Amino acid sequence: MTNILVIDSSANGNGSVTKLLVADALAGLLQAHPGATVTRHDLGANPVPHVTADNLAGLRGEPVTETEKATRALSDQLVAELKAADVILVGAPMYNFSVSTVLRSWFDHVLRAGITFAYTAEGPKGLLDGKRAIVIEARGGLYSEGPAKAIDFQEPYLRQLFAFIGITDVTFVHAEKIGFGPDARSAAIEGARAKLANITGQAA
Repeated sequence: MTNILVIDSSANGNGSVTKLLVADALAGLLQAHPGATVTRHDLGANPVPHVTADNLAGLRGEPVTETEKATRALSDQLVAELKAADVILVGAPMYNFSVSTVLRSWFDHVLRAGITFAYTAEGPKGLLDGKRAIVIEARGGLYSEGPAKAIDFQEPYLRQLFAFIGITDVTFVHAEKIGFGPDARSAAIEGARAKLANITGQAA
């Protein structure tokens, strides 16, 4: 049975392009894999706490306080969901040339030494191979090519984070130039939908 982990990370609620496209992609995956199990997180509505001095030991030490223990429990849950997933579907709008802070916080909770990656004599090694990730990126401008590509700190960052934990089969789908007016927004959404229709049927 296929396990699908869905991560929405937009703060824009029902107006979010990535949430719209994630819903389309999920429908395609479920059509291709009837009976698949789905675990969902809407980080915009229910964010994973940011790392602070109060909860850091829950992720990178020995938890002692109630806050630290709660952080460890949440991290363990999120890691278990990630380990169980065959397909990770992520909606990632571009905020200030990078990802939303809530998506960064989710990664902060699942990138754990000895759990999802290990330090070896040859360097860090990801421990979560054999998974597929589909990342839907919404951008107000055009960043996949042209002059602005140099300031795209979103896609390379996400690719590195996934690779660091062993997930190298990552497909990125762009909805770009959505800030260029209604027609450009509609064209971006329809273009992304067409790509997702092909991709989701191929996901493991």
